[in-house]
Amino acid sequence: MKLAFTLEYDGTSFSGFQRQHNAETIQEHIETALEEITGTKITINYSGRTDAGVHALSQVFDFDTSIVRSAENWIKGINSNLPKTISVKDVFEMPQNFDSRFSAIERRYSYVIYNSKNKPLFFDGVSHWVTNELDTDKMELQLGMFLGEHNFTSFRSSGCNSKNPIKNVSYVELKTVENFIIITVSANAFLQNMVRIMIGTLLDIAKNEIDLTIREILEKQDRQYAGKTAPAKGLFFLGPKYKEENTINSYLPNLFDRFKH
Repeated sequence: MKLAFTLEYDGTSFSGFQRQHNAETIQEHIETALEEITGTKITINYSGRTDAGVHALSQVFDFDTSIVRSAENWIKGINSNLPKTISVKDVFEMPQNFDSRFSAIERRYSYVIYNSKNKPLFFDGVSHWVTNELDTDKMELQLGMFLGEHNFTSFRSSGCNSKNPIKNVSYVELKTVENFIIITVSANAFLQNMVRIMIGTLLDIAKNEIDLTIREILEKQDRQYAGKTAPAKGLFFLGPKYKEENTINSYLPNLFDRFKH
């Protein structure tokens, strides 16, 4: 039996999602919790490898099991063995060929900017504080230049080992909620630090620290022409999108609505 779970977490105190040696990760906590309630070692598949400090509202993970439990029992059992900054939200029984990573056709991220002279006292851990006055119309215009299929070499970290820098960005959005600017991006896949470099570049353009347009930076295919990498703490993984026949809803959370209310 193949089970898939949706998961949210505050990534502040973790060294990313993927299990590592000598570092605390979300995957390690989930697999330890599963071992506690099943008595067996389980290795999970997962939809996206978030970096240290990055948060998630709908990470998806899956595994095979012969254990039959109610959805409530699975969720309560796992959550009772997780730290308070990690929480399983839903469970779905999936077709045997489902894989939370390889079955995903898109992934979506949102980035939160707090634009104010005043410190974001209660939101410091989940937003990037920018005191410069930002031209959001200019940012939105530049953001639209990411749409479509491009070579994103200019927007990948120096340590990125992906063999294919060509990605297809299918959706972008910029919304404001009082002092918050929330930028959302969907693509078939992302390179290491790609979203954070995209955001950092948009901010540098808005602050007139870069004279090139996003289109020109994409054409350069050289990281040195893009802007700074925005801090991890403002980035949220909203989750993967799967084909309609799967029972996991696409993009369950909406970060804009959370900050709006």
